Amino acid sequence: MITSLFRKSTPLNYAFVFLLVLFFFFTYQIQGVPTEKTPLSVLSKIGFLVLILATLFTANFITVKNGLSKDSAYPIVFTFFVMIFSPSVFNNLNLLASNFFVLLAIRRLISLQTLKFTKEKIFDASLWVFVASMFHFWAILFIILVYISIISNAARDYRNWFLPVLSFFAVSCFYLIILLLFGPSISEIYPIDTSTNFNLQYFVNNYQHISFSIYVTLALFFFFTLLFSFSNRPLILHSAYIKTIFSFLIGTAVFLISPNKCNDLLIYTFVPISIMATGHIELLRSKIRQELVLIIFIAASCFAFFSQL
Repeated sequence: MITSLFRKSTPLNYAFVFLLVLFFFFTYQIQGVPTEKTPLSVLSKIGFLVLILATLFTANFITVKNGLSKDSAYPIVFTFFVMIFSPSVFNNLNLLASNFFVLLAIRRLISLQTLKFTKEKIFDASLWVFVASMFHFWAILFIILVYISIISNAARDYRNWFLPVLSFFAVSCFYLIILLLFGPSISEIYPIDTSTNFNLQYFVNNYQHISFSIYVTLALFFFFTLLFSFSNRPLILHSAYIKTIFSFLIGTAVFLISPNKCNDLLIYTFVPISIMATGHIELLRSKIRQELVLIIFIAASCFAFFSQL
């Protein structure tokens, strides 16, 4: 049975996921948009692959380390299969990098519940959010999650409220130094686009539309499942799940408000959904229902992937 394969976190599971990543990544590179094979393009593909793997293992670390999973392989499996709903994200360096830095911020914010090194975690999380906004400006909305975390875990010390401001100045100084060193050309490579676009009629073909519809259906299912089962979760995990919920909502807001609309922009919701899906499948007592949820999820993501090649 499929669930028995991922119920425990083992090196074999990670090796299997790694092979899946290689298969789907290179399938997209071969069948997707053709590119000229040069040393630079090969290096860029390796960079994409490294970012994808870093995203998967960071998502797995966040989920397992903070007790949001029972030491299973579900987090990394769900994160990967939710990612292939939009295969073109495999070639979107800016969004991959931006989302990875957002994950680093979320990792620090969820660990605030331990009440250790609070100031360092708030400063680091804010720093990563502002760095993420250099690759995609509207990722800056995740600074809201920083203040939500301060309210939840560290509101008593007034100095904590000013730490995001210090992070902002630190990243701003860093960006100015880059401009001074490399000149205006760097802003052409990584332009900071502050425009907005709420138009959802961006689909290139029907398969993108279908994939988006399936994704939204599954996302809403896991979202409302978490909301309705929230009281059944361990009290110690409530803070982490609240931050997961707000991460999903902020990620949705980033998608809705961002210009150059495409399914790739859903990337900010990938990990929150994988956490919700992991919590849902591990809460189910019926193995048949677990199998059904996992099979439907994998089948839907594979259909979305191959239909868009």
